[in-house]
Amino acid sequence: MASTPALRALAALGIEVTLHPYAYDPKAEATGLQAAEALGIDPAVMLKTLMVEVDGKPACCVIPSDRQLSMKRVAAAFGGKTAAMMPAPRAEKLTGYHVGGISPFGQKRAVPTAIEASAATAPRVWINAGQRGLLLSLPPGDALTALSARALPLIA
Repeated sequence: MASTPALRALAALGIEVTLHPYAYDPKAEATGLQAAEALGIDPAVMLKTLMVEVDGKPACCVIPSDRQLSMKRVAAAFGGKTAAMMPAPRAEKLTGYHVGGISPFGQKRAVPTAIEASAATAPRVWINAGQRGLLLSLPPGDALTALSARALPLIA
């Protein structure tokens, strides 16, 4: 079984997950949608991890793979005035993961995290497990607890 910082962090909290390996396509335009299709999962519960900067400070947003962030909502969610996507090299350095394999769990440096409110009502959600081609599924309440995250409106 794969061992990533994400899986070790969840295990340390006693949170059980189910692993879902899939054939990662580095050429896919939308990694989350490609993963949802590969596993036959509804994109609304296949969540993507997006690193952002709110007033220049890092934060993490977890949203359905078929949706886009509303930067206005992201700024409001984290109590800021402006929000922007974090450049990929900075996201990789901050999280310790590679783009396409960024998980909100087990990042090198914990940052404030929010999960899209609409996804928090699903019975189960699928989130990157910390490497390309590997997802984990768990109840959204467990994800919120593990991340000390809040369920907030983040999508456009």
